[in-house]
This record gives sequence, structure tokens and C-alpha cells, in this order.
Amino acid sequence: MRAAEAYRAIADNVQRVVRGKPEVVRLAVAALLAEGHLLIEDVPGLGKTTLARCLARSVGGTWHRIQFTPDLLPGDITGVTVYHQKTERFEFHPGGVFANVVLADEVNRGTPKTQSALLEVMSERRVTVDSTSHEVPHPFLVVATQNPIEMEGTYRLPEAQLDRFLMRLSVGYPDLAAEVLVVMSDAARVGPDDLEPVIDIPTLREAITEVRGSHIAPAIVEYAVRLAAATREHAAVRWGASPRGSIALVRAGQALAATEGRLFVTPDDIKAVAEPVLSHRLVLTPDAELNQRRPSEVVAEVLGTVAAPLAAG
Repeated sequence: MRAAEAYRAIADNVQRVVRGKPEVVRLAVAALLAEGHLLIEDVPGLGKTTLARCLARSVGGTWHRIQFTPDLLPGDITGVTVYHQKTERFEFHPGGVFANVVLADEVNRGTPKTQSALLEVMSERRVTVDSTSHEVPHPFLVVATQNPIEMEGTYRLPEAQLDRFLMRLSVGYPDLAAEVLVVMSDAARVGPDDLEPVIDIPTLREAITEVRGSHIAPAIVEYAVRLAAATREHAAVRWGASPRGSIALVRAGQALAATEGRLFVTPDDIKAVAEPVLSHRLVLTPDAELNQRRPSEVVAEVLGTVAAPLAAG
């Protein structure tokens, strides 16, 4: 099974550096196999950028890192058209998004105008500059990081942009044993730059195609749709998950099934991806925010109230 082999190769490679976080790595690689963009959000020092770099270096295609800062311009991301006097022609100079894997580091440090340069390419896999569309390489994946607690000099990602990420993951603090391994790896100078690609682009394309072709029963599709719809009716939610959220649940469920060597989706696959797929798509009511409710709590409540189908098929 091509997808399962690709998952194992990438996951094993990433975990040479990212220690003690197998479930986070599993979900991150699942997002890649679903050809979905990934947002890694956590406090400083927990390895967000390290995880993103390890994912990028494990894939044998092109990858670019874009360090978002307040002075970054949209053209730095999409590219610009430049007039060359020698040839008397306008030529397009591609920006940072023209790669198979794009690492958007500290994405919330870019201004809203700069952030919006990612909207078209994340949704349509192309950019339009001076009324001309340019296709980016396939597959195309954005792995973005952001720090949710440091507000000075940052610009909150708008809901339209958050909705374009298939998953949002939090790395979390490691346990004692894992942290010891992290420190030992650093002392031995083992980092993302030491990783070699373990999968080439044609193989990754085949794995993505295989994931897209995974069997998912109509009852499980309906279950995913009912979960997304239930977030719209929750008392603590002002704006719930859109149909894009339902699609994301199905795609992520297919990819998660592939990580276990299955070409069919079960209700447990949908449950396992519900929180990372749905939580960043919810906008809570002011009362819920004042009461310090969290989107993840809402997703957990929805999972507890929406009945799952009894079997996969």
C-alpha cells in the first residue's frame, strides 16, 4: 500500500528529530497525505518550526521557507512581474510559494495585506499576478507556524484564512523522558538539517491519489456532515464549521485510515481528526469567550451528542 509506506517513511524520519510526539507527527503526516495545509500553533520553544522543517525536508521535492515579518510584502510571497530593458519584455519572477512544501514561519507576524497573498494559492493552487495566473507545483502544501500567546507585533489570522488549513495542531510540552531525548539530540547536534528526503514527489503523488480513492461509506460521510452542522447549532458558537469543514473531515479521515494501512474509513477515523480539523473553524459567542470556553470543548461536546454509525460500510 503506497500511502501506508509513505506515511511510515516520513513519520520515522521526522521522529529522528521530533521526539516523544508520535500522535502529533501522525496527524501532521496525515495532513500531507491529504494534500491539506497544516497550521502548527503553540508557545515558543516546543518545536513548531522544527516539526515543519522536518516535514519539508522529508519530501524530496522543492521547499521554501518564508519568514513572516511586518515588512514582508505580498510580492515576496506570490512573485512579481519585472520589465527587462535588454529584452524589452516583462518577465515573471516567482515568489516563495512556488515550491512543493512552503514553510510559513510565524505567519501571524505578517500584515493582513501580506497574509492575504496566501488566500488564493492555498485554495486554488495558483497565484494571479498582473491578471495572469501561474500554477504552483503539485503537490502543494503550506505548513505554517504561529505563537498564540505573544500579541505584540502580530496580526490575527482571519477566519477565511484559518478555514483554508486542513488541520491545526498543538505540539504540547514533552514528558520527562521525551525532553531528555530532545536535549540529548541537541547536544549531539541532530536537527532537521541532518534529515535526507525519504520519499520523492512521484511517490507522494501516488500516495495522495490512493488516499483520495479510499472507500468511505455514505453513512460515514453523513456522520461527518452532521458533526460539522452540529457546531453551527451549538449555543456557544456564533459561526460554526462551513461545508469546507465537512470536506476536510472526510479528507483527513481518509488520510488517517491510510496511516493504519487501511483503504476504508471508520467512524473512529472521523472522531480522531474532529478536534484538529474543526476547532480552528469555530467562532465562539462573546459570552462563551468571557466564560473562557474553548473551541476544543465544543468539538468534544458535539462528538458526545452526535451518534456515530455502527459500522464502516
